[in-house]
Amino acid sequence: MEIFKSIFYFVLAGVFEIGGGYLVWLWLRDGKSICYGLVGAVALIIYGVIPTLQPPSTSFGRVYAAYGGIFIVLSILWGWKIDNVIPDKFDLIGGAIALIGVLVIMYYPRG
Repeated sequence: MEIFKSIFYFVLAGVFEIGGGYLVWLWLRDGKSICYGLVGAVALIIYGVIPTLQPPSTSFGRVYAAYGGIFIVLSILWGWKIDNVIPDKFDLIGGAIALIGVLVIMYYPRG
């Protein structure tokens, strides 16, 4: 159950980071209202808090290293569903490699 909670926090952090960054992008690159930027900034602050909910036995470096793999996969999915950029086979292969890295870094039993 602890692994599922950890994965949930990774996905939640990803949604806030990518969503927050996307809102700032829309504000600065697409000329949207500053409200987009402000909401994006709040989302990015929340993103910074969510990883602290990971199990206490994990270190900052390990959590953020593993999160990098989750971020890669969520970014590919975001691009596909929000920006209509269909992932190609190299995106999918890279995403799979990143997820394998997450599993090894976060969840491989250590002695």
